[in-house]
Amino acid sequence: MTTPLLQLQEVTRTYVLPRERLWRAPAQVHALRGVSLQMSPGRNLGVVGESGSGKSTLARLVMALESPTSGSVQLLCQSLNALDPAALRRARRDFQMVFQDPYGSLDPRQTVETIVSEPLLALNLEAGRDQRAMARDVLLSVGLRETDLGKYPHEFSGGQRQRVAIARALMTRPKLIVADEPVSALDVSVQAQVLNLMQDLSQEFGVTYLFISHDLAVIDHLCDEVAVIYQGRIVEQGSPASLFRQAAHPYTQALLAAVPRLTPAPRPARRASPVPTRLKGPSAADACPYASRCAHAQALCLERRPELAPLDAGHQVACHLAVDLAAAAVPQ
Repeated sequence: MTTPLLQLQEVTRTYVLPRERLWRAPAQVHALRGVSLQMSPGRNLGVVGESGSGKSTLARLVMALESPTSGSVQLLCQSLNALDPAALRRARRDFQMVFQDPYGSLDPRQTVETIVSEPLLALNLEAGRDQRAMARDVLLSVGLRETDLGKYPHEFSGGQRQRVAIARALMTRPKLIVADEPVSALDVSVQAQVLNLMQDLSQEFGVTYLFISHDLAVIDHLCDEVAVIYQGRIVEQGSPASLFRQAAHPYTQALLAAVPRLTPAPRPARRASPVPTRLKGPSAADACPYASRCAHAQALCLERRPELAPLDAGHQVACHLAVDLAAAAVPQ
C-alpha cells in the first residue's frame, strides 16, 4: 500500500473565548470536531463548506501553525504537533502554503527575488546552488520573467502576485501545498489561468494540493477527492464525479443548489419539517448538527448524530437518510 502523504486522526480544535462575566466559565467554540482525513501522494483533496465551517482552521492545523486540542496531524507518518521546533522547521521543507490574499501575503518592501527566496533562508537551504538561479527557474515555471526578480509586489496585477506566491511555495520542492482560497480574490478570467497553472505545476513538480475553497467549480476542476465540512465535521466525502453529480447529504445538496446557473434548476418542493427550527438543551449535542436546517429531518435526527459511513465505493456520508436522498438526487 502507498504510504499516506497526510493523515488526520480524530482532530478536534477548541477555542476558549474571553470571559463575559467574572464568575462564569468562558465560552468555547468547537471549530473542528473529530475530523479524520487521509491524502495519498498525487491525489489532490478539496475541502468545501460555508464561511465558519472550519476550513481555514483545518488549513492552519495541517500547516502546524496551531496545535489540535486533541487528535494528531501526520505528514509522511510523523506527527507534526509532536515535533520539537528544530525538527518542525526541517519538516516544513515538505509542506508549504499559498494564502488567500495575493495583496496581503507579500511584503511590499521586498523584491520578488527576496520574497521567493525567503523559504530557503528560513530553512537554511540556500547552500549548494546559486539562490538567484533557483529563484529565476521557479519564476519562469509560473509564467513570469527573469526581469521580474527585481520588481516589487505593487508592480504586478492580482493574478501575477498569486503566481509569485505559488513560486515562493515551490522553492523548497514540497510534497504538499495547502492552498487556502487561492483564487477567491481574483477576477474570474484570472482564476482560470491560475488554476490551470497549478494543475500543470502539480504534474511538473509532483506536488499534491490540499485545496480549501467555497467554490465548488474550482474544486471540481482541480481535485481528485472532495470533503464537505459543516460545523467542524466532515458530512460527506467522495470523488467529484459521485459527490457533485449525486450528492447524498442535504447540506451538500444545498451547496450545489446555490451555485448560479444560466438556466435555474427547478426547486424541489419543500415539506414542513417535523422538528423545531432550533435545537437547544442537552439533546442538541446528540443531534445531527444539520437537523435544524434540514427539510428532511426526522425524529431520529434529533436523537442520534449520524457518523460518516460508506454509501457506495469511495463515497461516505454522515446522514441517516443518505440512501433515500441519494436515490432522489437529481444529477448536477
